Amino acid sequence: MSVASGVGSLPGADSAAYDEALKLVLDQLPDLPQLPELPGRGATANLTARALAIVAGLGADLQPAGWRLTDGVGADLRRARSLLAQDLDATEEQTQGFQGRFKIQVAGPWTLAATVERPRGDRVLADHGARRELAQALAEGLREHVADVQRRIPGAQIVVQVDEPALPAVMGGRIPTASGFSRHRSVDNPVASPPLEWVFAAIAESGAVPVAHCCAADVPISLLLGAGAEGISVDLGVLPLSSYDDLADAVERQRLVFLGAVPSTEPASWPGDHELTERVLRLFDMLGLDPHTVGDRLVVTPSCGLAGAGRPWARRALELSRTVAANITG
Repeated sequence: MSVASGVGSLPGADSAAYDEALKLVLDQLPDLPQLPELPGRGATANLTARALAIVAGLGADLQPAGWRLTDGVGADLRRARSLLAQDLDATEEQTQGFQGRFKIQVAGPWTLAATVERPRGDRVLADHGARRELAQALAEGLREHVADVQRRIPGAQIVVQVDEPALPAVMGGRIPTASGFSRHRSVDNPVASPPLEWVFAAIAESGAVPVAHCCAADVPISLLLGAGAEGISVDLGVLPLSSYDDLADAVERQRLVFLGAVPSTEPASWPGDHELTERVLRLFDMLGLDPHTVGDRLVVTPSCGLAGAGRPWARRALELSRTVAANITG
């Protein structure tokens, strides 16, 4: 039967909130809980910081314009690593005896290249050599990170969600330069694929399952799967009809498919599970596929992270994800 999971982020701004978030996902998402991310704790806990805390062999520090690569490890990066270690300690304690799939998340190489600056300014995206170095350092760091999580949760099959929210903008030439007066050059498929391949291969070689997540409308599904992702995570609310063939192909190739079917921000009127279930079933009808044949490779999630939601809606969104998953193939 289909299962439910979260995308990653949840509301909260301190260690007590992390413990609460972890308990929530373990209670509501027993078949595929995720390592919670709480970006409300500040810039050392956001998506970029979490990835830089994993990257091997490169230093970074927080500047007024954001994260920048440096020759040494700055105080902010040490703080990011400390927060991640604390979260893993808490997770290890609360997952004693856990058996099953467990998901962790990390920013992908192109999103990092679009958000992190080079030592002398402007984005890593502007420098081919710096892009390659950052992607390879991320891949190497992920080998160590997956091994650490596996050691802490020995009964888990680790799923690694590689978040690439900026990838469509990178490929479309929509990332602004430091001046803001122009845009970085667009990146085509042959150039975009190798960094993704390095990261996905490192995850797979570590014994984990690589999944790509992008909640943009123009998510390049075929590129991500072709680069080695064993699953794809999308926002059903913005996915255009032009992407349906690629999504159907992913299902038919027995890849994991994460469908963001539940709103990630609180709607004016809270939807019911039957309404959301019908939405997913209509999608499969349009794809010409039977959801009953997909089994636990079909995962229902919120449309994106829940950091911007209030705690009541965050809880309800996970509850709805679980109920909708049960309704689809129950």
